[in-house]
Amino acid sequence: MGARKHNAAEKRKEALKNLYFAKLKGVPSSPRKMRYVVDMIRGMEVNRALGVLRFSKKQAAADVEKLLRSAVANWETKNDRKADEGELYISKVFVDEGVTMKRMRPAPQGRGYRIRKRSNHVTLFVDAKTNDEK
Repeated sequence: MGARKHNAAEKRKEALKNLYFAKLKGVPSSPRKMRYVVDMIRGMEVNRALGVLRFSKKQAAADVEKLLRSAVANWETKNDRKADEGELYISKVFVDEGVTMKRMRPAPQGRGYRIRKRSNHVTLFVDAKTNDEK
């Protein structure tokens, strides 16, 4: 049974070799706030998305911009060349819920209100437009 698990892990690694992505884990903002930013750039060409993120007023936009730059760098590393202008686009991006820290806030008459400090994980995939045309 151990050999079967080992083979599955190797197959998963092989499948990831032709995907270009970056992950951002444990971002201290709620997943809902992050999804507003991610929905703005889903499916966009990379340079246009970087422009949108740069001028967005949302605080989460700075985190997503850094993540997008990382995904592009990962693509360039795996392909041993620089990305051409307009070649890359955001193929897939999603936000998952992270851990929720639970805190208590003092409330009137000896009660305590619960505060949930949410966090999220963002995964962003980039791909070259030339791959789809072939």
